[in-house]
Amino acid sequence: MTLEFINPADLPTPATYTQVVVATGSKLVFVAGQEPEDENGNLVGPGDLGVQARQVYANLGRALAAAGARPDQVTKITIFVVGYQRDECLPTIEAARVTLFGDHKPADTLVGVESLSPGYLVEVEAIAVIDG
Repeated sequence: MTLEFINPADLPTPATYTQVVVATGSKLVFVAGQEPEDENGNLVGPGDLGVQARQVYANLGRALAAAGARPDQVTKITIFVVGYQRDECLPTIEAARVTLFGDHKPADTLVGVESLSPGYLVEVEAIAVIDG
């Protein structure tokens, strides 16, 4: 599997993600939105976006591994955040993201939402491309 990362010259170059990712491989992995739950389905970090975001990315890593995928094979993520306020939320979300992805910068979309499951502040879904 190979990934080509493109930040077109006529678009802003983001610090934490890539504008376009071209993936070549033979198997697609779609990971459902991962929530801030422990292995028993209990909410982790009520009211704490940082704790919840770290749990979400840890869960995403486990889900990828179950499919035989690595974080560096993720091409696209979608992040859903309750009551999103850029200056308040983005640094916390990005710090948690780095715990899974390090320097890897898949394309992403961040969506502010009114609500998720009760008490849940963040959810992340992913697409990866791997060799079959």
